[in-house]
Amino acid sequence: MSNRTISVIDTGACPGSEELQTLAFQAALDKVWCAGGGVVIVPAGRYRIGSIRLRSHTTLHLLDGAELIGSRDPEDYCILADEVFEPLPEEWCTDKCWEPFVKGVERCYDFMKPGGRWGNAMIRAVNAIDVAVIGEPGSMIDGCDCYDAQGEERYRGPHGISMHHCRGITLMGYEIRNTGNWAHCIFDSSNITMCRVSVHGGHDGIHCTSCTNIDITDSAFYTGDDCIAGFGNINTYVSRCICNTACSGLRFGGTNAHIRDCHFFGPAQNFFRGSLSLEEKQRGAQAHRPHRTNMLSVFTYYADFSVDIPEQPGNIVITNCTVDNVDRFLHYNYSGNERWQAHRPLASIRFTDITATGIRMPLTAYGSPEVPLELVMCRVKVTFHDDVTGTAFLHAANYDRILLDDVHIKKEVDAPLVKSWTADGEIVFRKVNYAAPEREWIYYTEESFVCKAI
Repeated sequence: MSNRTISVIDTGACPGSEELQTLAFQAALDKVWCAGGGVVIVPAGRYRIGSIRLRSHTTLHLLDGAELIGSRDPEDYCILADEVFEPLPEEWCTDKCWEPFVKGVERCYDFMKPGGRWGNAMIRAVNAIDVAVIGEPGSMIDGCDCYDAQGEERYRGPHGISMHHCRGITLMGYEIRNTGNWAHCIFDSSNITMCRVSVHGGHDGIHCTSCTNIDITDSAFYTGDDCIAGFGNINTYVSRCICNTACSGLRFGGTNAHIRDCHFFGPAQNFFRGSLSLEEKQRGAQAHRPHRTNMLSVFTYYADFSVDIPEQPGNIVITNCTVDNVDRFLHYNYSGNERWQAHRPLASIRFTDITATGIRMPLTAYGSPEVPLELVMCRVKVTFHDDVTGTAFLHAANYDRILLDDVHIKKEVDAPLVKSWTADGEIVFRKVNYAAPEREWIYYTEESFVCKAI
């Protein structure tokens, strides 16, 4: 990379102006790119922008006090159609917008192509190598909850940061809030590093699909939708992160995902914007009480049909994490009732060294007959909320093996430990502490009898 460094001030950016500074920012980015790469500095101040594009070997560096404020006009983000330097391949472009899913009708996902309106964002990168957005403490990116009547669900606007077909992505140090859609949208990319990023409000904190080698560390997600989402990913590492939402901490699918040293907790500080009225969405109102605040799950499996999934999903490991006031910490339902989980099934998931309090719902481990699930829980302590009665600890079906090893469960005992809809797999208990007669620990609905624990 070239050592060239310039400031957006050098290309005419004016902090504090209510006019869009998009052209000045893009001029600086293009200037360093033409010189072989470099760093574009954003000094302290408020800069109102639409969409800007990072190109290969380019870093956008926000200094302390630098604030990027997104336009509330969705048309200010439609930049790729007029691209001069790097026009997109025709097959990546589309004029299709989001269409609602209709039951029984095959859904078309062409609207998700990188050159379409759905992929718009404050900061974009397409087919780029070695790109970075780095912020000093005190820097911020604010999407202002941009409303788009042509957007997803007829109200979601541009993403915060959107990157497609990129290699070598660094996201570090800034706060990002109130994005019209996902804070970070990353598709078909590799070698992604996120560190010390703070996400507030908006929708998904980071959503990666069909990506390889993802590393997310020391980041905080106080989101209006899922904290960390996506599927079809290979080699994902998440560590020392905070996850707080009214949806799922992890709504995720992929192969080889290791999540450790994280804290998942409710109730949510930010609420899902879909519950707002049309008028509130149009004016960018903050989601407010009395909307639902409970956090749904630690891990919800995700695998829909928007992209191919060439690798068998599995080897999901969640370890050394704490969970407080989350409804459940496993939601895998391959029964066909949930279309977002209906593509390739999950082969295996493991929880180790987990302490969870305030749980309200059973774990769901409903696998596929063709790919029965392996579920392992080792050194896990679960305390249910005081008002939870009449529910098992685990609902299971189509599993190859369920192992509960050194598991302690505290709840009102008026239900079996495991309620199983199939009896074709193995259930093993080792050092399980559950205050119920042993003969009531497993209940097989198909066989209509109570089986002794192993």
